[in-house]
Amino acid sequence: MLIKAILLGLVSVVGVIDSRWIGRQNIGRPLILSSLAGLVLGNLSQGIILGASLELISMGFVAIGAASPPNMQIGSVIATAFAIISHASTQTALAIALPIAVAAEFLDILMRMIMAQFGHSADKAIKQGKFKKAQHIHVYWAFALNATLYFLLIFITIYFGANSVKDIVDMIPKVITHGLTVAGNLLSALGFAMLLSTMLSKKLFLYFLFGFLIVAYSKLDLIGLTLFAVILAFIMDKVVYGRKEKEEEQ
Repeated sequence: MLIKAILLGLVSVVGVIDSRWIGRQNIGRPLILSSLAGLVLGNLSQGIILGASLELISMGFVAIGAASPPNMQIGSVIATAFAIISHASTQTALAIALPIAVAAEFLDILMRMIMAQFGHSADKAIKQGKFKKAQHIHVYWAFALNATLYFLLIFITIYFGANSVKDIVDMIPKVITHGLTVAGNLLSALGFAMLLSTMLSKKLFLYFLFGFLIVAYSKLDLIGLTLFAVILAFIMDKVVYGRKEKEEEQ
């Protein structure tokens, strides 16, 4: 378990690299992190399934102003690890992930308060003409603090809590497990609904309805539907919007 806990801690560091060091590459999404966690624990397929379900939940999470969404990076890794180790259902993992993600976000806010002090050190270095030091504070110090916190949090939780969580899951009555299953299914629908609430408009509603009817009556799988949508988007871009651009140029 020691090696697996270390590797899972490194998986969480991948989430820190994304947007904090190499820009937003989306390698810190639940789908990627859960898949990597599943690979570490020898169950890649289950990791992908859990990651896809967690992705549905987090798609609607948006950071607005000072309001921070739950930290699904930590939540995804821990929930996936616990689900695979304890052989829990996908729905149970979803119900576990959200409380963990909310708690992790509080720690993340505390860490940002600490990192804010780095700004004073950087200002002091700039006044002294030590621009290289200021750059290192901005690029490396903040990243190192983030990576260390994520790694230690995942490592300690998995290494010292995995067996305990398995025992607790085995002790949960079936009626509660069933409730968690229902709640997990609702969370996926809620995440998708939150996403639609930010992007759905009168102009886009017909496209959404068109896609829904295709899925409902054509029995296409997701890959076929995605390819169909790509072709439709290409046609719309070239024919409809391309014509408008030509009219504006004339």
